[in-house]
Amino acid sequence: MTTLDVSADAVTGPVPSAAGAAGPELFNAAEWLVTRHARAEAGRLAITAIDLDGSVRTLTYGELDAAVSALAAAFLASGVRPEERLLLCMGDTPELLTAFLAGLRIGAVPVPVSTMLTPKDVAVLARDSRARLFATSSEFLALAPAVGGLPGLADVVVLTDGDLPEVRGARVHRWTDFVATGQGREVHTYPTVADSPAFWLYTSGTTGTPKGAMHRHGSLRDTYETYACDVLAMRPDDVTFSVAKFFFAYGLGNTLTFPFGAGASTVLDRNRPSPAGTLRVLTELRPTLFFGGPTYFAALMAAQLPPDAFASVRACVSAGEAFPAALFTRFTDRFGVEMLDGIGSTEMLHIFISNRPGRARAGSTGELVAGYDARIEDDDGRPVPDGTPGNLYVRGSSAATGYWQRAEVSRRVFQGPWVRTGDTYVRGADGYFASLGRTDDIIKAGGIWVSPTEVETRLREHVDVSSVVVVSIPDADGLDKPVACVVLDPASTTTGADLVAFCREGLAAFKRPRHVLVFDELPMTATGKLQRFRVRELAVARLTGADA
Repeated sequence: MTTLDVSADAVTGPVPSAAGAAGPELFNAAEWLVTRHARAEAGRLAITAIDLDGSVRTLTYGELDAAVSALAAAFLASGVRPEERLLLCMGDTPELLTAFLAGLRIGAVPVPVSTMLTPKDVAVLARDSRARLFATSSEFLALAPAVGGLPGLADVVVLTDGDLPEVRGARVHRWTDFVATGQGREVHTYPTVADSPAFWLYTSGTTGTPKGAMHRHGSLRDTYETYACDVLAMRPDDVTFSVAKFFFAYGLGNTLTFPFGAGASTVLDRNRPSPAGTLRVLTELRPTLFFGGPTYFAALMAAQLPPDAFASVRACVSAGEAFPAALFTRFTDRFGVEMLDGIGSTEMLHIFISNRPGRARAGSTGELVAGYDARIEDDDGRPVPDGTPGNLYVRGSSAATGYWQRAEVSRRVFQGPWVRTGDTYVRGADGYFASLGRTDDIIKAGGIWVSPTEVETRLREHVDVSSVVVVSIPDADGLDKPVACVVLDPASTTTGADLVAFCREGLAAFKRPRHVLVFDELPMTATGKLQRFRVRELAVARLTGADA
């Protein structure tokens, strides 16, 4: 194996061909994210991590780089080869980031997956990805046996001090013992280039089989040089904290790419997100950039955090679903911090349209991020003028190369340089974009298109509504009608009929929901989004009297 020179001046360089001519520039994302900073300033803080018991530990760039090298050596000692997949289902810990980076360093393909998966789900992804190794942590120990007996899966590594599970047909290691197997082994950084396979991210799969979006080494640097630089103006003194977990494309950028691209630091919390835990991070560790989604920002509002909770934060960032204008106003008025809503996707790796500091607008997704183009088309593929809704397409260098083993759907989504997002958008003459919801969620009621987002926005303006989803349900004649499913504040005495009347006051008659159904909670996806197809099932059951 060729040794890659990782001196400070040689993180990139030409790959020599067999004939001696220069080939593509060498680029290894792990070296770019960590090693260059470790060589320049080894003692600089990289990670502050909160463990399950509330204890805090820190790693410098020098310590992180050493940990990456040690784990990379263990991977090689276990027989992991370039481009083999490493399935990572772990809490947000330094070990998770180390495993991801160590995989990149040796040319393997780390695949971080949701910690909200069932054992059956894990087995499906392990089989689909043909994973060579599975890594997990103690709080998800019950998932490990699910990968037993799968062809090609040789090792299971568990971050735990307790007993190890039995996994049929695989060697099972405690994390520290596994790392020790690489002691004394020389590690050569695999000679990757920007276009080399780097990592996969599975889509949430809310409407079908999850699909593995395949990303390149260069895509990580691309998202840093576009969104992190153009919108966030990342600085080495920034401290990031992401409620969105690492397995989510959004969380990966917030937690790893952006802080490490800038030589800044990140905060990891292994615990399940909660307002109390978030308040601790805000007050004790004082992040400067805070990343979440509308549903979580609503939960923080409901938890009545003190008005100065975000005193250290120079900007909050939201993505995952459109940010309601009413919530935007309430949040920024209460906490006095700027909210930057945007849209990204697993396929594009991070945000490509975003509001910017100093010119964020409530109810708008914002403007194009530098390095990206977007277009809006009708159902026949014709461009539509500003002010006309249509299907959103985007292009940029961070786009995935396609879906693993999904040729047909890859052709539908990845159309030349353009990626079909599946979102309905409208662009204003001033260049600002606004979401009208997912393309498949748009409702045609009485022959007129109704945007669920518009109805949801109206309902969120009611003081007692904490979350809402509007879905289409066929009436007795089989015609789709908008139905709202809401969760109310615990002390509320508001009824569904009250909310229908509230909508009548603020919406055109054809837009108001025919029913407002009150639930104790609404189902969520693994990435924290409201799970619309499950909500629709619950609504149908409620309306037909079939629910329990």
